[in-house]
Amino acid sequence: MFRPKLPTMPQPSGSVARPAAIEPTTIAPGDAVSASVPSSAVTPVPASNHPTIQLTPGTALALVGGGTAVVLVVGAVLVSLLLAVAITGASVAVCAVVIRSLVNADAKRR
Repeated sequence: MFRPKLPTMPQPSGSVARPAAIEPTTIAPGDAVSASVPSSAVTPVPASNHPTIQLTPGTALALVGGGTAVVLVVGAVLVSLLLAVAITGASVAVCAVVIRSLVNADAKRR
């Protein structure tokens, strides 16, 4: 009852073929591909002198504003979580004091 039942592997129903062997090939420089393309068709592309990212004053201001908004939102969330933990701790402490006084008052009456 407590022993696990392992599934049995079914036997293959058809013929099983072995995978074909793959032989590695080597590519030497100057093969048929490079010989068939004329050298005038392959020209290097000149590198661009422009930077990929251009920061204008407007985009810099938008980045600063977005970063400030993110910091303010994350700060507000963290402060609210800390406040929730503090309120919960205070309420648990008040409940503990009330229960303790009730238990002590009940013990003094008996």
